[in-house]
Amino acid sequence: MSAANDILLDAYDRVAESVPQLLDGLSTEAAAWRPAPGANSIGWLVWHLTRVLDDHLADVAGDPQVAVSQGFEERLGLDLPSGDTGYGHSSDDVAKVRFDDLGVLAEYHAAVQQQVAGYLARAEHFDRVVDERWDPPVTLSSRLVSVADDMARHIGQAQYVAGLWEQQENG
Repeated sequence: MSAANDILLDAYDRVAESVPQLLDGLSTEAAAWRPAPGANSIGWLVWHLTRVLDDHLADVAGDPQVAVSQGFEERLGLDLPSGDTGYGHSSDDVAKVRFDDLGVLAEYHAAVQQQVAGYLARAEHFDRVVDERWDPPVTLSSRLVSVADDMARHIGQAQYVAGLWEQQENG
């Protein structure tokens, strides 16, 4: 394993550690709360960062998405199309992302992270083009850094919303 693999694993692991810390003890009401009209909820942010991680890393690794292969689409029970990652969601779509059991969301994230960590440990050829729909085409290194950046932003947003929720509840 190279230094690049180690660095990527560390970056991805940091979000993986933050997700259960955020969700542990959080009520489903808090997870669905939106601090302003049109804002994203904690549940949506964690689900979205997990879906993007699952979708994008399965694609570059040539692996099946955990959402489908391990039955999480059904277990999460969301009223969304199969394969939806949340990209381009309207306010109404965000409102559909509500969970009866946040434990399933945490399990989904852990399962995705486990698959991703296995891939990141063996990833190579970081200059390989993985998406030609962009100009310039996206390389594996760019995709991996982009996903890490997206996850870090979304977990930070979710933690911020959790702080707003707590402040509102505690007056």
